[in-house]
Amino acid sequence: MPSLPRGAREELAREEQVSSRRKQLEDYLNKLLKMGLYRKYHATMEFIDVSQMSFIHDLGPKGLEGMVHKRSGGHRIPGINCCGHSRVCYRWSKRWLVVKDSFLMYLKPDTGAISFVLLVDKEFSIRMDSKHTETKHGVRIDSLSRTLVLKCNSYRHARWWGQAIEEFVRKHGKAFLCTHRFNSFAQEQENTLAKWYVNGKTYMEDVANALEAAKEEIFITDWWLSPEIFLKRPVVEGNRWRLDCILKRKAQQGVRIFVMLYKEVELALGINSEYSKRTLLHLHPNIKVMRHPDHVSSSVYLWAHHEKMVVIDQSVAFIGGIDLAYGRWDDREHRLTDVGSVTRSTQNCDQPDGAVVSVNKGRNKGSVELCDLPKLKGLGRTRKTRFSLYRHLHKHGLHHSDSISSFDSSDRASSLRSLQTGVGELVGDTRFWHGKDYCNFVFKDWIQLEKPFDDFIDRYTTPRMPWHDIAAVVHGKAARDAARHFIQRWNFTKIMKPKYRSLSFPYLLPKSHSTANELLYQVPDCVQTTAQVLRSAADWSAGIKYNEDSIHNAYIQVIAKSKHFIYIENQFFISCADNKQVFNKVGDVIIERIIRAHKENKKFRVYVVIPLLPGFEGDISTGGGSALQAVMHFNYRTINRGDKSIISQLRKEMDDQWMNYISFCGLRTHAELEGRLVTELIYVHSKLLIADDNTVIIGSANINDRSLLGKRDSEVAVVIQDQLMVPSVMDGKEYSAGKFALQLRLECFRMVLGAFTDPCVDVQDPISDRFYKEVWMTTAARNATIYEKVFRCLPSSLVRNIPELLSFQTKPGLEKLDRGLAQENLQKIRGFLVQFPLDFLSEQKLLPSVGTKEAIVPTEIWT
Repeated sequence: MPSLPRGAREELAREEQVSSRRKQLEDYLNKLLKMGLYRKYHATMEFIDVSQMSFIHDLGPKGLEGMVHKRSGGHRIPGINCCGHSRVCYRWSKRWLVVKDSFLMYLKPDTGAISFVLLVDKEFSIRMDSKHTETKHGVRIDSLSRTLVLKCNSYRHARWWGQAIEEFVRKHGKAFLCTHRFNSFAQEQENTLAKWYVNGKTYMEDVANALEAAKEEIFITDWWLSPEIFLKRPVVEGNRWRLDCILKRKAQQGVRIFVMLYKEVELALGINSEYSKRTLLHLHPNIKVMRHPDHVSSSVYLWAHHEKMVVIDQSVAFIGGIDLAYGRWDDREHRLTDVGSVTRSTQNCDQPDGAVVSVNKGRNKGSVELCDLPKLKGLGRTRKTRFSLYRHLHKHGLHHSDSISSFDSSDRASSLRSLQTGVGELVGDTRFWHGKDYCNFVFKDWIQLEKPFDDFIDRYTTPRMPWHDIAAVVHGKAARDAARHFIQRWNFTKIMKPKYRSLSFPYLLPKSHSTANELLYQVPDCVQTTAQVLRSAADWSAGIKYNEDSIHNAYIQVIAKSKHFIYIENQFFISCADNKQVFNKVGDVIIERIIRAHKENKKFRVYVVIPLLPGFEGDISTGGGSALQAVMHFNYRTINRGDKSIISQLRKEMDDQWMNYISFCGLRTHAELEGRLVTELIYVHSKLLIADDNTVIIGSANINDRSLLGKRDSEVAVVIQDQLMVPSVMDGKEYSAGKFALQLRLECFRMVLGAFTDPCVDVQDPISDRFYKEVWMTTAARNATIYEKVFRCLPSSLVRNIPELLSFQTKPGLEKLDRGLAQENLQKIRGFLVQFPLDFLSEQKLLPSVGTKEAIVPTEIWT
């Protein structure tokens, strides 16, 4: 022990001695705190009002700290009213309370373990009277997620705590106490670096690079996560950029990784989140995985965690529609085919350099020099001779089961690298989609996800279904806000599920906005914007008192205030409220905005791009499955069927002039597969709105009640407004457009209209008559006509009922009658845009029939 300096009583009283005595006392305390035994002793920390959380730079300024007694319970956990959660039954515990700029937490005094974290929000308030605290000398702290009651040892002590907490939070955390635009939990953050992504290729590459740059923590939440997915393709670096291998590598480096997955109802969905969780947990102790909700205990059967978000060190946040899962990786080519040959050897994530073998491209030409091939569903183990891999697999009932090489001819000369997996290593040409990643989920839903590198559809007969999607990345304070949402959900799930209450699943702490601009990593090619994080959240999903529907509010206000055009890409289009079955008002505000433009005789365009068919398994040649038809019913109810539909209401006001204001389209492409011409729709999974080339909403929320009402599915999105303006054109006149929004719109338009391959297509002016009628509408109509003529493909407006559907199928298209003429017609296709078939099955009842399992479930499932 250092000795405490002593002096005469009169010396202490002399003013000139105070400074030196203070310095001596500081030296004494510093020497004491350098000794580990005393520094960690809880009585020492209590004496000087500090803890291990006091001076962590990223947690913001040091706040108040001290020992209090806190009352158990007070959490907003839906469906629970048992001992410890009601006001009748509680207990008092001694805890070390720490107040920070945007949250409070308390720790166990003996171990220092964090026992609870309370985030400051707009409902945050302090009360100190016995009426509200129900205890003598109490302090009551309220928020959206909890009522926390503290007990102090005197009236004066309670007043001091209450006033000090309130003053500190109002001084340092004022932004969190306000109600923000769109009624969001997060405020608008100026000077936010942001970047957009069209399709999964560039998104997953930037996610991979950001994961690699992580220093402290990684947050991931997805509706579905496939651990074995490759984030960079074609694969030329072995397993380096496979998701599970990246996460394992970072965990070994000391980065803490937290993953939240949607726990599906297994009878309804085959995404096997249990397999994803088990696979990730086995990689390293630094990886923690939670699944939510528990359907029985929470009584949540119908709703899902639908968010897709990756946050790096609470400084970089990727937000959008792209799950890190099978089928999502794609690029602007939207290829239908990916064929080749492959075999398997035994290695895993810990062995980055597998043996290189030679595999010839082609269906029947694959030959490999085998030394010691491991057993693969009956494959011999010691054959040492040249053999045909295709014939061998076919002989043993594995027809094309692992055939996964790239279709891209540019990769044929690439050196062959290993693709290691936990179940053996794939060896072959570079490839884009391997195993379960090669999919067509309308043709067949995923099965056997625990066998990631086994094909489940025949890639020689069935084209894949391309995937079109949108995402964004934000930095700084906006990324802090996204991380805060993740933290709120994580901490709520920890409280909610007993299995996560152990110390091995820690409480997470939000970093301070005061350090948000100290970026250790920055995604390249970003633009400075104003960004605001939005969400759909409720008691069941985030443990909050009121539902938040800020994404819905943002859609409505942005559409209502738009002056020139709105461009929408979405997986669903279910709106036009009747307040019985459908409640969101996106369709209603589109109708109001178009009618206003019509009455004012002003030009206004609405572009809507949605999937030609919903993403449910079902054979559309026989009418599709009940689930597929149910979603079709509500999509068509919004677009043109029934009195509430957009086109029906516009017709009442302007007859057929509605066509000058709004366009509905889908995406389709074609290819050659094993000598046959094939076509397939491109699945639009985007959740995008662009208004006036200056405002963008990107997120996970579909245009339907599930995503937008707040109390159903949980969602996250970001609204981005440009700060940097660039010269553009609007209706033939000079126009100042936002750089972020304009470049995103141009990328989307060029891709769907084929402007990347045809420089004559001008997409600069989004509302001129020339573009809208001669480019957009004409291209969509011509493409749709050609596809119908060549392939007789569905859906089609020529088919209005099931008898017509069956008749339509009997007449062959040009691809069967005259291949040369078919190819000649297909050369006239530009881009992917096709008219949406407004009359498809218009005379057919599409709601599930009585007696089907789909008819039993509530209507809210589909809306």
